[in-house]
Amino acid sequence: MTELWWAYPLVGAVVGFLAGMLGVGGGLMIVPTLGFIFAAKGFPPQYVLHMALGTGIAVMLFTSAASTYGHQQHGAVRWDVLRHAVPGIILGTLAGSLLASHLNTRWLTLAFTGFVYFVAIRTLITPKPVATRTLPGRRGLFVAGAVVGALSSIAAIGGAALTVPYMVRCNVDMRHAIGTSAAIGFPIALAATSAYIATGWSAPLPQYSVGFVYLPALAGVALATMLTAPLGARVSHRTPTARLRKIFVAVLLVLATRTLIAFF
Repeated sequence: MTELWWAYPLVGAVVGFLAGMLGVGGGLMIVPTLGFIFAAKGFPPQYVLHMALGTGIAVMLFTSAASTYGHQQHGAVRWDVLRHAVPGIILGTLAGSLLASHLNTRWLTLAFTGFVYFVAIRTLITPKPVATRTLPGRRGLFVAGAVVGALSSIAAIGGAALTVPYMVRCNVDMRHAIGTSAAIGFPIALAATSAYIATGWSAPLPQYSVGFVYLPALAGVALATMLTAPLGARVSHRTPTARLRKIFVAVLLVLATRTLIAFF
């Protein structure tokens, strides 16, 4: 098998910075890259994508924790939103992870990246997001959490592509939306990682795999993300909101395009 150990911390450093700056989990960047590395290492072709998804979402445990800590230092995490959304997030994430392990993930990813394009373009052409509503109550946040969890676990993302535009339109400050999105990534990652481990437990996978999570890649990427995520969070709080929105849109467009190219 080809050894590409140096690629893991390199990917982690970039993803960690973006996670801290924009509240994204980094899955749209991690998954295609890990898929390429795992294929080059000669992993079973039928499990390459599942291992990339499982490992990528496990990295989010560490990315989200480090990013959330950085944003909390600036008081930018809405814990009230998180508290009501978490039960739905866990339920939706488990359901999405189980679905992804049995269905053709390529087509699911195609549908989701199409939605990412829609969110990015709509955010870009709207000069300033209009707060057309306020955040819903407990039931509304439960349903929103379930939808975000399901879609996020399928595409191995932290949910920022969904939660940031939604919260901004619910009259939440952009920086608070990013900080809260970073925190939302943790329960998504916890539930999805558990599901990917369970569904891949009996599969004939390479050494050092726990279910669909490949431990060497997890360690290399996660360590780097924890070092650079706090730096990204500091940059986020020093960047004008308008510029932050443009960077957020650019990252969504680039990573969605990269995902389509890698998967298809």
